Amino acid sequence: MPIRIREGEQRDIEAIATIHVRAWQDAYRGQLSDDYLEGLDIAERIPQTRSMIEGSPPEFRVWVSQDDEDIVGFAVTGPSQDADADPKTGEVYAIYLDPSRVGTGAGRALFEHAVADLRARGYSTATLWVLESNERARRFYEAAGWATDGASTSERVDCEMRPTVRYRVGL
Repeated sequence: MPIRIREGEQRDIEAIATIHVRAWQDAYRGQLSDDYLEGLDIAERIPQTRSMIEGSPPEFRVWVSQDDEDIVGFAVTGPSQDADADPKTGEVYAIYLDPSRVGTGAGRALFEHAVADLRARGYSTATLWVLESNERARRFYEAAGWATDGASTSERVDCEMRPTVRYRVGL
């Protein structure tokens, strides 16, 4: 079935929240505690997702990938939020795929669309942040030609600070 990618809408909020929770539970298994992952709740994620869809400034875009009628993934793009970024640097803030669709090409198509969006908006460079321990995601980004740029920080997840690394690609 062909994947169609379009901007996310209000009607997609529950599907995006569901994918967000399921993707975290799958992708971060072994990196975050099982208790934390099992405690993630779709109903609690819905307000955050609603805010992302309805309340983000226009330069932030939410993309959904759709297979027939089912939303199977989402990505969020916009200007880089990094203090050291110039105005020509865009960012992929998030990309998540329903775990049942990993390895089908749906994630690659969504990621390529997100990057193409940044390029079309005139950004010359794109960045993204990933947990240092997330080897599967890092392989995914590296296969697309992205590389770490030496920047790192920590993000509070599961009541602990987790190391993250920044990836960069020229557009």
